Amino acid sequence: MSSRFEGTADYVATEDLKVAVNAAVALERPLLIKGEPGTGKTVLAYEVAKAMNAPLLTWHIKSTTKAQQGLYEYDAVTRLRDSQLGDERVKDVKNYIKKGKLWEAFESPVRPVLLIDEIDKADIEFPNDLLQELDRMEFFVYETGETIKAQVRPVMIITSNNEKELPDAFLRRCFFHYIRFPEEQTMQAIVDVHFPGIKQKLVAEALRIFYDMRKVPGLKKKPSTSELLDWLKLLLVEDIDETVLREKDPTKLIPPLHGALLKNEQDVHLFERLAFLARREGSARPGQ
Repeated sequence: MSSRFEGTADYVATEDLKVAVNAAVALERPLLIKGEPGTGKTVLAYEVAKAMNAPLLTWHIKSTTKAQQGLYEYDAVTRLRDSQLGDERVKDVKNYIKKGKLWEAFESPVRPVLLIDEIDKADIEFPNDLLQELDRMEFFVYETGETIKAQVRPVMIITSNNEKELPDAFLRRCFFHYIRFPEEQTMQAIVDVHFPGIKQKLVAEALRIFYDMRKVPGLKKKPSTSELLDWLKLLLVEDIDETVLREKDPTKLIPPLHGALLKNEQDVHLFERLAFLARREGSARPGQ
């Protein structure tokens, strides 16, 4: 298994992101990745696993997720029902224990990559409840009396969308990296990976519009990398030329197929209002 992450053919990793991944691996600490949605936080775990030729385990966190579910869950209700039915399975409590993602990671004979995705979705106590297991790399199963120890320490990648602050005690145990929104040069490289051979004039115009849109004050949800890629795909499918995008008419502020970029009605209305103001300003000028 390769021990260093240098990015992959499908994933453009900046130098500081490569450094962060390799530092977390060397320190054997969880890598906490933050950044606005659409910056490739979740995909990173998939690409690290691919680059290191390691198995990937994913634990997607919801608002109802409890830390215990990452260890195991004991189904006492089914066991009680089976005992009432005289089922032989009740004699072995292990039949009613469902292994969680941490247990799976600890049991792996080769070093796995464990993704704990969107940790900030869970209750504020969730990260604290995992501290002991992350430190000791072991946990106790009360129902069977056994201790599950990690055979090899997994590479842990934890993502957060910054929806809520994470506890200091948890942060101290992580190596932290914030994925900044890609600059135009990096975005160009990302586009080239996804659309090899795409007309560069079209990309140049699309990127100009995309970054201009992100700068508009009052935008509720700025378009992200994944939305730019969707938009470019549609432009290619519909065979829209760069000349259409180069249109300098300020009243046409909303680009074609904008539904790929703007994801709520407030932002669409904002652009419509800006176009209306530009139209009114134009008609108010003499000789226009």
